[in-house]
Amino acid sequence: MNNRLALTVVFAVFTAFLFWFVSVRQSLLFLVGIGLGTVLAGARFGFTTGWRNLIEKRDASGVFAQILLLAIAAAFSMPLLASFPTELSAALGPPSISLLIGALVFGGAMQIADGCGSGTLYKAGLGIPLNMAILPVFALGSFLGSAHLGWWLDLGHLEPVGLVDEVGLGGALGLTYLGLLLVGLAAWWWSKTSTTVHSLFNKKLIMGAVAIAVLAVLILVIAGKPWGVVYGFGLWAAKIAQAGHLFDPSTNAFWSQPVNATALEQSVFLDLTSITNIGILAGALWIFSRNKSGVAKKLNTQQWIVGILAGFLLGYSSRLAFGCNVGAMVSGISTGSIHGWIWVVMAFLGSLMGVRVRRYFGY
Repeated sequence: MNNRLALTVVFAVFTAFLFWFVSVRQSLLFLVGIGLGTVLAGARFGFTTGWRNLIEKRDASGVFAQILLLAIAAAFSMPLLASFPTELSAALGPPSISLLIGALVFGGAMQIADGCGSGTLYKAGLGIPLNMAILPVFALGSFLGSAHLGWWLDLGHLEPVGLVDEVGLGGALGLTYLGLLLVGLAAWWWSKTSTTVHSLFNKKLIMGAVAIAVLAVLILVIAGKPWGVVYGFGLWAAKIAQAGHLFDPSTNAFWSQPVNATALEQSVFLDLTSITNIGILAGALWIFSRNKSGVAKKLNTQQWIVGILAGFLLGYSSRLAFGCNVGAMVSGISTGSIHGWIWVVMAFLGSLMGVRVRRYFGY
């Protein structure tokens, strides 16, 4: 039995386990997660890389693929939210000082660590050493960020704003597409300053964008809430900290909230985000089993230290920013959250600095 067949059997058994002993919903989310991991790894659909290519090479193909992803996801997600307001929820985050700082730091750290939340997952699944090492410190940072979130919000925040609720379905879609058009024009203009001609459309990335958008909408329908990544990381670390009696969730503003307290007490297999994350790892591992694509550049000691520190900052800052490229950008923008747009602006500014730091340390 080859590796790919063996993995397929293992995944099928685990899916059956979830279906029979946990819930139909969790088994479906695991399968969607496998689909996401397969597409992300197979197409090398990197949110981080797309931004870096635009900044350094004036290659806008990755950003155009992300714009297409957002456009498709919004076209389905917003009408669903308008039609089923009690059954489905948007990825809303409060405009806040923590959002501004968190997104800025995250944008820089993801360039140094060469991966956002989903990127770290699928690259770890591909066996890339740095991302495998980053995953646990990402989880630790996410946990500490959530534990400190109350203090950060006390610095100043507004109530979350959802476009579907505020201006209706037509207005939400119109404003979202206008924003995407402006971003596309800006990326096109930036790419025109390059002396090298780059195609705006990469077939593999375009196909990946369409598939990821469909799978993201499926998560919204199945889970009742949009696709997220970093909450699962923080939950894993929080469970370990609680088991080791290292913190009391009942005294923490974030983890004492009923939904988070319940997540701590129940099986990780019941957590919507965690089961999708596990699926993404599985899907990437399935791709790796075919072509052993985890070969990566050998790093020196300094690069390892800087990369792991960046991974910790990814986790911490993503909690302050209410998501990463997935939870804040993809899910936030496609479901009409204003905080998603704020996140993009600040994270891109952070990326401008992050690529310079990355270059300085010779990644």
